[in-house]
Amino acid sequence: MRIALSQINAILGDFESNIEKISAAIDSAKEKKAELVIFPEASLFGYHPFDLLEREELIDSQMRALKSLLKKIPKDMYVIVGGFEKNTSKKGRPYFNSAFLCTRGKIIKTFRKELLPTGDVFDEARFIEKGQLKDNYFKLKGKTFFLTICEDIWAWEDKKGRSVYTENPLKKIKKQKVDLVINLSASPFFEGKLEQREYVVQKTAQHFKAPMVYVNMVGAQDEIIYDGQSFLVDKTGKVKFRCEDFAEDLNVFDLKTLEDWTGHKPAPKLSSICKTEQLRKALVLGLKDFSAKTGLRHVHLGLSGGIDSAVVACLAVDALGSNNVKLFALPTEFNRPESFALADQLAKNLKVEFQTISIQPIYEKIKTEIDREYDIQEFQLVHENLQSRIRGLLMMAYSNKSGSLLLTTGNKSEYATGYATLYGDMCGGLAVIGDLTKKQVYDLAKHFNQEYELIPEQIITRPPSAELRPNQKDQDSLPEYDLLDSAVINIVEDRKKAKTKTDKWLLQLLMKTEFKRWQAPPILKVSEHSFGRGRRFPVAHKAKE
Repeated sequence: MRIALSQINAILGDFESNIEKISAAIDSAKEKKAELVIFPEASLFGYHPFDLLEREELIDSQMRALKSLLKKIPKDMYVIVGGFEKNTSKKGRPYFNSAFLCTRGKIIKTFRKELLPTGDVFDEARFIEKGQLKDNYFKLKGKTFFLTICEDIWAWEDKKGRSVYTENPLKKIKKQKVDLVINLSASPFFEGKLEQREYVVQKTAQHFKAPMVYVNMVGAQDEIIYDGQSFLVDKTGKVKFRCEDFAEDLNVFDLKTLEDWTGHKPAPKLSSICKTEQLRKALVLGLKDFSAKTGLRHVHLGLSGGIDSAVVACLAVDALGSNNVKLFALPTEFNRPESFALADQLAKNLKVEFQTISIQPIYEKIKTEIDREYDIQEFQLVHENLQSRIRGLLMMAYSNKSGSLLLTTGNKSEYATGYATLYGDMCGGLAVIGDLTKKQVYDLAKHFNQEYELIPEQIITRPPSAELRPNQKDQDSLPEYDLLDSAVINIVEDRKKAKTKTDKWLLQLLMKTEFKRWQAPPILKVSEHSFGRGRRFPVAHKAKE
């Protein structure tokens, strides 16, 4: 029996487009003589829907789309697709997160997810009722299968004997001899996630003493990025092949031999995967899909001659092409001439349109009025932030004029300290590198320069500066970035107790500046714990530790 794994980029709520993708993948699998095609979790609806599930009519539309798909399935082929199903019992929450086993003209069986994630970016228990894994065995063409959906396989104890769940539902069900365990997933990317997936799949395969497939969604939805990388393991947990990362892909294998029939290269060892390249691919996909799925095909940003904006510009060109990116220089008297020269050179290297608008006249006019009205005698923070807010005003005006998406260029280390100006450099529709430490930004810049000097070297080597006052450097206000990055990882990402001097300094600022992060644009998530939807800190509180 030949089985196809099809990781698709489902568009949330676009049932017609999703059915077209699913149908095309089924046809491709048929050409490769597959008899069963498996798609990711929620592949009919898109994922994660969050409060779109308040609208019951969307579930009705999804089910109509599924009925249309049934008519398109070729004879003697079987398909497993994910979606949401109404809970007709009227007990509990209104929906199930389900998978549908289909053949031409009918749904053979429905499977329901039992473990419902509520941590980080997920809150399935808000709308989803628990299913029963014990009901998820099925037979097909003389073979026995067992189906799970994403979180269902994540209750195993980790290598230190810990689990976020009090019990593992897989251990409770009566085991049968199975030929294949199936998992449909919409599992977000972050560094180290692939290792975690392979671990839980390995544990599940060993538990059932059977090979297992893990079929993961690809694409991005708001902040969340799905990386694909679907894979097959044998009954010992050894990876037999892995699908492409950050791209739609289809792979066919023989159930008897576990041989790959699609001609994919052997799965690379985890230790050989370049983390920085994975990071680049993730951010490019996140930006590309955010642009496409919001209908905003063009982006722009201010290019300062600093490293953050340089990296965002490179990512934007990778995602959308140089013709769909516009860069601006917005200097005042405090910007050094070499900053403009470096920005201009990068724009030429990227072959991107670059426009200079001096904000000095606007700045002087508003500064004069503010100084008079508020009786300000000396240069101070209000004048620094004024420059940033004038830039934000001009960049948002360009958005209004052109329909272009403004990208912000702040990094995670800056956001953690509040080293960003509301209604200034925080203006925009998407924070591309808002989940990257400063070190990761530098790593990406060097990665872009691997083959040739795309980013002028001086941008990488010069001291970072906001250039909002004479001779300003970031380290006038912040600790050295290596110390700050370590504190961000310890306090924000690992959520550990503050130990070092920098940890304690950061924690106090973190507690005081949450109001800024509440007003930040969506931040592409590439770490296990990012600012944004998955972090729900209050603004008004008296906590200090």
